[in-house]
Amino acid sequence: MNMTATLAVSAALACATLQASAQELRSSRSSIRYHSVEIRGLKIFYREAGRADAPAVLLLHGFPSSSRMWEPLLPLLADKYHLIAPDYPGFGNSSAPAPSDFTYTFDNIAGVIGELTEKLGVTSYVLLMQDYGGPVGFRMALAHPERVRAVIIQNAVSHEQGLSPLWEARRKYWADPARELEALKANFTSFDATRQRHLGSTPHPERYDPDTWTDEYAFLTRPGQAEIQTTLFLDYRTNVASYPKWQDWLRRTKPPTLVVWGKYDPSFTVAGATAYRDDVPEAEVHLLEAGHFALDEATDEIAALVRDFLARVDGHKG
Repeated sequence: MNMTATLAVSAALACATLQASAQELRSSRSSIRYHSVEIRGLKIFYREAGRADAPAVLLLHGFPSSSRMWEPLLPLLADKYHLIAPDYPGFGNSSAPAPSDFTYTFDNIAGVIGELTEKLGVTSYVLLMQDYGGPVGFRMALAHPERVRAVIIQNAVSHEQGLSPLWEARRKYWADPARELEALKANFTSFDATRQRHLGSTPHPERYDPDTWTDEYAFLTRPGQAEIQTTLFLDYRTNVASYPKWQDWLRRTKPPTLVVWGKYDPSFTVAGATAYRDDVPEAEVHLLEAGHFALDEATDEIAALVRDFLARVDGHKG
């Protein structure tokens, strides 16, 4: 049996085992703890689950969500891992100062989250990155490669071919932000865009809880959020410029890599998932019947794949 087939069988067995015990694992939801600490004068909120002495996993959320997006996954991993899921400055329950009081760049956000891990005494972790979590996590990896045991990527792009045609309008904003601001808001922060970011082209929209995008849209329409999010998105162009550096790091260090990718994502293409094999040939790539926020539709499948992968990374039973 070849390696791909072996991994597929292993993942299938892990999924069956997890589904058999998922209810028991989910019952541990009450073990999730909710904290805030001060970093650089900001209140940084984070969710935490699992024992502090267990192998650490740092879960980095996407736009326009927060650490709340990881809630379905945390109980399914908390029996074996120390899980830390922060809200970035400007997101969720963390401080959201005006752009005049905090410089909203991905460099700055990565620095804040790096300081959070140091404050918590977490010096070794697996990076689990979704969407904006990729730019934050890869910056952390380049700053402290010795801390990264492995990477798990869920619809987070590091290659130009991963950007869908939707990015043409977004590139116009980078080129002329004053002129294109209102067009960006319509393309990026409207209710319809927030909803579509979840549904994508899924053939099963009935599986999606509309509260998810309704709550995210409420977040996006809070006072000051439009300025925060458009300011940060202007800096997203630095991520695209950084792709070669991130690819080089992957090629040089070849960390154990798992890619779980919702194939109905309207923003990030399947080519963005398979491109990781160009950098790490042994990367495990799984295309899921799900969208940009794949946990919406494939929670148990993702949990099984992650548990199986981490068990091999850390050398214990999943």
